[in-house]
Amino acid sequence: MRAVLAFADLCAAYDYSRAADVRRCLTRDGIRYFEGRDGPWTTLDLVNAAGGLRTGTAASEADPYDPEELVKAA
Repeated sequence: MRAVLAFADLCAAYDYSRAADVRRCLTRDGIRYFEGRDGPWTTLDLVNAAGGLRTGTAASEADPYDPEELVKAA
């Protein structure tokens, strides 16, 4: 199973085709997302975190998907 939900996956999940509509739904649902070339994308961990689920991490740990860290790694 893939841990990344690409724009196409989000379009299928929300039943929208426009990036603006998908962004609105992600924001409404409290799901953090990132902007890609094709549109917004997110991860299963971020979806689970928005739902209150944490898998194997303490709430006090740093977010593994910190945008600043992703930029540094690139």
